[in-house]
Amino acid sequence: MKKKRNLGTLAFAFIAILCLSMFLALAPKVDAKQSSGDWSMFLNNSAHTGATNNTGPVQPVKLWSYVEGHFDGSQIGSSAAIVNGVVYVGSNWNNSANPLYNNGNSGVIYAFNAYIGVKIWNYSINSAVYSSPAVSGNVLYIGAGNNVCAFNASTGAKIWSYPIGDRIDSSPDMVNGVVYIGSLDSNVYALNASTGTKLWNYTSGGEIESSPAVVNGVVYVGSDDGNVYALNALTGAKIWNYTTSIQPLYTTGNRVTSSPSVSEGIVYVGSVGGNIYALNASTGAKVWSFYTYPTNLYAGGYYYGVQASPAVVNGVVYVGSVDGVMYALNASTGTQIWKANIPRILSSAAVAEGVVYVGGYEDVYALNATTGSQVWVFPTQNQINSSPAIFNGVVYIGSQDGNFYAIGSPTSSNTLFIIVGGLIVVAVVAVAVFLMFRRRLKTKSTSQQH
Repeated sequence: MKKKRNLGTLAFAFIAILCLSMFLALAPKVDAKQSSGDWSMFLNNSAHTGATNNTGPVQPVKLWSYVEGHFDGSQIGSSAAIVNGVVYVGSNWNNSANPLYNNGNSGVIYAFNAYIGVKIWNYSINSAVYSSPAVSGNVLYIGAGNNVCAFNASTGAKIWSYPIGDRIDSSPDMVNGVVYIGSLDSNVYALNASTGTKLWNYTSGGEIESSPAVVNGVVYVGSDDGNVYALNALTGAKIWNYTTSIQPLYTTGNRVTSSPSVSEGIVYVGSVGGNIYALNASTGAKVWSFYTYPTNLYAGGYYYGVQASPAVVNGVVYVGSVDGVMYALNASTGTQIWKANIPRILSSAAVAEGVVYVGGYEDVYALNATTGSQVWVFPTQNQINSSPAIFNGVVYIGSQDGNFYAIGSPTSSNTLFIIVGGLIVVAVVAVAVFLMFRRRLKTKSTSQQH
């Protein structure tokens, strides 16, 4: 009987270890130290260069997707942050069936396991979430409706919130314990990351949809008043502003909804008026500008130029325009290197290991960064406003079709299923062996009694 109990204990211990190993292999890890492959905020870093040393998928396979609500106005325009195997993203869920929410509009902030798409937690609010999250340590920062919020990244518990006078489309940047974010109330805010206390605010002449980039103690941000601003990160004092050009043929003016990207002492930013600008980061002086062709995006004769934010890597600026063209420009001179036709680009590009990833009208595109030739295309069912986030060979992106997608290579999918399948097979075999030994011992014990 003692031998029977020992075998049973060993078998159960073996199965428990296997199950724990399966959990640890696929479980997300959230801690204070982020890995070098993380994509921790909009366009990856505080300079918003949109570049990573991570690799992206060679061929597009849907590894998993999450359907947000139903196809009744549900939208995911927020761009994802991925830290330690967890994907964070916001959404605008038009849940008209739920009267508890403001006019049927509700927002949700999600945390998913990056590898298999299992939802870890979600937090619902009574307003849409257009902002993209930024994650630092074990805290997630995001604009949610009229509030800047901080959440525990592991549990989704709210840590603090700071109310603002209007909706937040801007995405936060977090540097040296300070959260920087813009609002449609025309202000840029600096908040203490631990407490949410306001440190300063700067009032521009127009709504701020642009997301601040923070480099070397300076905050760079665009405004709907047509200016790009450089602000002292400690005090909020204006260092300089650059007024973008007005195109008289178009009625949308020169609003700057694009978010600045900063590289090698140059600020790169787009304008609704149709120009892409390179500005000296210290003085605001124009280094060069490149003109695109504003397009009648919506009804009413309103024309839009560049709303996407530039990605900058290896001396090349990659940015899409509403005119349906993805541009690659020499970062020093603004000279066009190549262009590729992609319908209605509102998505900001991301670049990984020689490939440019960007969303267009209903499709996600991968382009060769050197030539602009198409590597692959992945279809969704509606406009893509979200910017791709890249982690561990996978592109994560949301669509206005209400889905959030994890797009990987066939090998990524196969490897995942092989690992999970292999662990399951081993566990099943272990259970079978245990039951077989248990049966033999029971038979032997019965025969000895007789």
